[in-house]
Amino acid sequence: MKLLIKSTDNDGRLEPVGRLLTTPWNIVVADPADARTFAAALADADAIVSMNWSGPTPFAPRLRLVQLPGAGTDDIDFSAVPPTASVCNAFEHEIGIAEYVLGAMLEWLIGLRRMDAEFREHRWFGSWLCGPRHGDLFGRTLAIVGYGRIGREVAKRAHAFGVRVIAASRTPGPGDEWCESVRGMDALHDVLAQADFVLSALPLDDASRGVIDGAALAAMKPDAVVMNVGRGPTVDEEALYLALRDRRIGGAVIDTWYSYPAQRGPDELLVHPPSRFPFGELDNIIMTPHASAWTVALAERRCRIIAANLDRVARGEPLLNVVRAPTIAPGATPA
Repeated sequence: MKLLIKSTDNDGRLEPVGRLLTTPWNIVVADPADARTFAAALADADAIVSMNWSGPTPFAPRLRLVQLPGAGTDDIDFSAVPPTASVCNAFEHEIGIAEYVLGAMLEWLIGLRRMDAEFREHRWFGSWLCGPRHGDLFGRTLAIVGYGRIGREVAKRAHAFGVRVIAASRTPGPGDEWCESVRGMDALHDVLAQADFVLSALPLDDASRGVIDGAALAAMKPDAVVMNVGRGPTVDEEALYLALRDRRIGGAVIDTWYSYPAQRGPDELLVHPPSRFPFGELDNIIMTPHASAWTVALAERRCRIIAANLDRVARGEPLLNVVRAPTIAPGATPA
């Protein structure tokens, strides 16, 4: 069987797939910018690994699997995916993201970077001898918007620190051992009003785009901190910038953005503004380049899922993490 990998994704992150497979696959790498060569490779492929798929539907009569190497499906045009193919995604990012979120909250309250910078100048800023006291995470309230895999992993860790966790979700429920309550999105503003930290862990779709808007930000405490590790546009770009600039909220920790550079080689420096607004000029925001999940262990965990699905395709077994099932069998003629 043949697996197609785009040359733009052949930067090492998918290297473990080959050694994790237990069924025979021929792995072909093709440059999507070379339309003729890529189309020929796709026409002969049984599976492809890619985070992106845009129309029109290509000629791919053998294709049985479009395997995303990540979780988000907002770059997939499902109407353009060949009807013979399942679309599956891969998670495993929630561990790194949860650790990032806890680290961000601790840094916001304790301020190690600032104390370190002051102390290098021999200033005893923040010590018991002089200066302000830093905050405690214990006893704070965290509101998680989107209580899925990421939300639950964050809640587990926050609960261990003595944080009260509440959530708003499109799938409300009674809560669990880590989260006090999971309310519906109709209660979003009430949930936000209780929080010291607000975490957006939402995927991006029509319902979630801009759900944390100006009104939602206005519902927060004036010292609340909003964090976004889901998708940038789930938090309204302009409303967030103005709320931070005018200090209507306490601050932000933003890892997912509104504008991204084109993917290049692993050693190339990417320089590209993440927003049309100058967030970098503000002193009440921590900015990171969509790095929260990007840990040394992530690739191995995700490649295990990818390899397992390829093995399942080869053996004709049910697939993992199916987002969309095929509508016709490979080789069949659409009605």
